[in-house]
Amino acid sequence: MKNVGISSVQFGLLTTVEMITAMLIYIPVAYLADKNTKKPFVVMTFVNFTVFPLFLLVARSYPLLIAAFIIRGMKEFGEPTRKALIMDLAPDEMKASMFGVYYLLRDVVVSLAAFGGAFLWQVSPETNFMVAAGCGLVGTLYFALFGRDLAWVSRP
Repeated sequence: MKNVGISSVQFGLLTTVEMITAMLIYIPVAYLADKNTKKPFVVMTFVNFTVFPLFLLVARSYPLLIAAFIIRGMKEFGEPTRKALIMDLAPDEMKASMFGVYYLLRDVVVSLAAFGGAFLWQVSPETNFMVAAGCGLVGTLYFALFGRDLAWVSRP
């Protein structure tokens, strides 16, 4: 907040923008993903995770921060789709445990990344944002190239 010079109220408004964006896209995107293959929607989520720190890096005005937090809200673009894809790809007898293992592993990685981000922030905020975007890019490309999807099946 102090790097850009915004108040706590302005930050609260940015969070509101993020949440409104997420609410507006959540159900329509879930509906569309249910009618198509899921992988492109999940990839789009990862793209938003990748682009957000870059927008924070260049945002030197409140309008640019609003754009950044709209992108942050778009991270929910594929959230219901990602959960559905996990369930679709898991064997029937292991759906609950696969879902739990996915979130355990994801949360461990995210926790370690947050811890590492604190150290990178000490180097510089720019370094932190660039490393975050780089990690996002690697993850996005990996999933886009190697991530599984189910073939779209016509529904009655």
